[in-house]
Amino acid sequence: MQRVLLKLSGEALAGDKKTGFDDETIREVALQVKQLVDGGIQVGIVIGGGNFWRGRSSESIDRTKADQIGMLATIMNCIYVSEIFRSVGMMTNVLTPFECGSFTKLFSKDRANKYFAKNMVVFFAGGTGHPYFSTDTGVVLRAVEVDADVILLAKAVDGVYDSDPRTNPDARKYDEISIEEVIEKNLLVVDMTASILARDNKMPMWVFALNEKDSIVNAIKGQFNGTKVTVS
Repeated sequence: MQRVLLKLSGEALAGDKKTGFDDETIREVALQVKQLVDGGIQVGIVIGGGNFWRGRSSESIDRTKADQIGMLATIMNCIYVSEIFRSVGMMTNVLTPFECGSFTKLFSKDRANKYFAKNMVVFFAGGTGHPYFSTDTGVVLRAVEVDADVILLAKAVDGVYDSDPRTNPDARKYDEISIEEVIEKNLLVVDMTASILARDNKMPMWVFALNEKDSIVNAIKGQFNGTKVTVS
């Protein structure tokens, strides 16, 4: 495996505080990613914005504006987290699909590949750059564009279930499931747009719990305790 895209939820980075940042959680992620980079694996990262903004649930704000605020939240997250990564000895760069002055660089596949070749961790912020698309769609889009081998989905739950394990104690966890079955059963590993994009471009996804010790490193080493979403 040469290149992976890691998707982190904003809420997960907030830890028990549920908002803002928990530096210990982020540092633990950084140390795991450093092990991958030191081992020769190129890592791209997409971060959600839910630790700052959940605007889609508001009826007072236009959807387009709410999504634009969400894009800015992901940029704040990527800049912050990239600095924690730098503090443990990694080189990073933040790419966005629109100009942000001197804060970030404008995304292109060539630019991302140049940074990967320099052993940088590349943060893909700002989603797709358009409203009505989630960071789920953004991570699949970037993974396809930069020819990633797999998407690592680090979530609050430890895999894909046939129903919500938080409300159904009898929910059954899948060790492996096809993306076709995910779409057919509407399991919402990622949103439907992202699922169809992954299916059409044969992009596998591994789903696991971020809060399990060394979960990111273990996923790559084959000591995997989540669900592998396969493509044919």
